[in-house]
Amino acid sequence: MTIKDEFHFIDKIKQTKNRQPQLVEGIGDDAALYKAKPDYLEIVCADTMAEGVHFLKDVSSPVDIGYKALAVNISDVAAMGGVPKYYLVTIAVPKNWSEEELVEIYAGMDEIASFYSMDLIGGDTVSTSDKLVITVTVIGEVQRDKQRLRKDARPGDSVFVTGTIGDSAAGLQILLGNLSVDEDNASAFLVNRHKRPMPQVKAAQLMSFAERISLNDISDGLASELNELCEASCVKMIIEKDRVPLSDSLRSLNFEQLDEWILYGGEDFELVGTVPPSAFDLLQKKCTDEGISLTKIGHVEAGPSEVLLIHNGKQTKLKKSGFNHFK
Repeated sequence: MTIKDEFHFIDKIKQTKNRQPQLVEGIGDDAALYKAKPDYLEIVCADTMAEGVHFLKDVSSPVDIGYKALAVNISDVAAMGGVPKYYLVTIAVPKNWSEEELVEIYAGMDEIASFYSMDLIGGDTVSTSDKLVITVTVIGEVQRDKQRLRKDARPGDSVFVTGTIGDSAAGLQILLGNLSVDEDNASAFLVNRHKRPMPQVKAAQLMSFAERISLNDISDGLASELNELCEASCVKMIIEKDRVPLSDSLRSLNFEQLDEWILYGGEDFELVGTVPPSAFDLLQKKCTDEGISLTKIGHVEAGPSEVLLIHNGKQTKLKKSGFNHFK
């Protein structure tokens, strides 16, 4: 590891001032202290990104790597209906990463953390003989009885997604050199959607008026996330393929793997969920008023836990397939 002095490194990455008023003690002691708010539930989630599996040093800058490492955790908090507050970072560093590159990783995390007024409150830094590994833990909060769970879908609900689907998977193929896009703007848009996902925290907050919403974030692919909702709620979903929202950049592509990216590509970090049809129109209007796209793509029925895709009059069962670390 190229860090010569851990304490000097900590001084480089820690914040100069706190962003959350509930933070009592941040970096500098054995552990952090913060005051929990009454009538709120605490949300805790963690994700690990490993070099060579989740990112490649030769196609992503350290700033982009740091940004995404935190963004994926913020998206998990949004999927619970919550707001992110604090984060901790444990990083295992091999010798081929410089201290300057590590500082840039933290700068990328601070870029998105500042947008959500999050505080870095701790973590650990160790050396490793192999690849760089980053584990981020995020702490958030959600108002009691407003938490959004996968198990809350019911027959008759409308199925929706935010944003557009499949962009990140296409962006990854561009970065890997497997896809050539003639239009520079389209290429830049798709690559940015892969490197710099924007978690849908605002959209989740706009859903707080509804008594019941099931929710998931699209990390492993639309098909996988829909199946998780069905399994948790013991329901069946009918999805209309032509309703799945696509960006103009993705629509401009004529590539045989397009459907694969849309259904199984993952890492869009949009939200997918269900809401009673009586609340859908108001939810869609609230999102539209805030510049957030929200699209109905199907409905929920009673039946076995499965997802059926309708396209050109044909019905296909969507497998629970997507990104899997062990396959």
